[in-house]
Amino acid sequence: MDDLDRLLRLEILDNSLVDWALALGVAVLAILVLLGIQRVVPSRVTKFAGQTETAWDDALVDMLSHSSRFAFLVVALLLGSLSLHLSPGVRSMLGSVLAITLIIQAGLWLHALLLFWLQHDREQRRADDPSSIAAINALGFVGRLVLWSVTLLLVLDNLGVDVTALVAGLGVGGIAVALAVQNILGDLFASLSIALDKPFAIGDFLIIDEHLGSVEHIGLKTTRLRSLSGEQLVFSNTDLLGSRIRNYGRMYERRVMFKLGVTYQTPREKLELIPGIVREAVESQQSVRFDRSHFQSYADFSLVFETVYYVLGPDYNLYMDIQQAINLSIHARFEEEAIQFAYPTQTLHLVGASAG
Repeated sequence: MDDLDRLLRLEILDNSLVDWALALGVAVLAILVLLGIQRVVPSRVTKFAGQTETAWDDALVDMLSHSSRFAFLVVALLLGSLSLHLSPGVRSMLGSVLAITLIIQAGLWLHALLLFWLQHDREQRRADDPSSIAAINALGFVGRLVLWSVTLLLVLDNLGVDVTALVAGLGVGGIAVALAVQNILGDLFASLSIALDKPFAIGDFLIIDEHLGSVEHIGLKTTRLRSLSGEQLVFSNTDLLGSRIRNYGRMYERRVMFKLGVTYQTPREKLELIPGIVREAVESQQSVRFDRSHFQSYADFSLVFETVYYVLGPDYNLYMDIQQAINLSIHARFEEEAIQFAYPTQTLHLVGASAG
């Protein structure tokens, strides 16, 4: 018994074995309670979230699922250490460890919450306003950058680093870095400009100088198009904003102008019928709005008629189907009226010399 009493009175770092055992018991109990809370609370909140239409409870579940077990371990050990006699220096160090752990855990929770709302907002905008998805992605990147920058500064501050001097030094260094990577930063700000101004969106069909294709991806540095022949076209965002872009994805209706020519031998009464024939052919189609049809000019070998109408939709295949039907209808009516289409011809007049 004397040996046991001496063993129990044995002090390690100014604490007896009983104190250490008590501290270990408190730490084990705390970690079990925290793990139980981590398992029970999200499941209860998940059941409650399934019965509501709001997204707040879903965001809470997603945030709690990113709780770190390492943070629970640190908190449990620090709770156990409260019963120990520790020096002020050790207490201060443990307080810094706890503060850093809680700061990182808060960063993980806020990061999970930010990602949840970004995904939720993207899903809502995908059907109503697809052009705003790029803006959400760019703002999400900026938000994550700001979040982890603040988290890093708070961690360094708790480690005893002079954050004020560090920020000032980073400001001076940032100017030098900005000058070195000004092209990259230019593309980054161009990406933000595209995201906020939304001149085009994913899926829009663009013509940029002699290049054309559908937008596949809008990134922080480049925008990528898929051309009609299948290859991918990659443009830097700065060059893209400096170009003249024709966006067919924002077309609500297509203006169509076509011409046809008939021979000079066509009688005048037949010429007067042609605008009506063309109008009838156009108005017989669905999803069109007739504008005009006129005898426009005398060409070298034909009498030219010009017609304008609108296709009430941006689809190119729809336009070609309608134009084909109009052409066939006009051809059939010209056959009925015996009106001849013009084609390049030349007439040679020979004048003979007079006798004597």
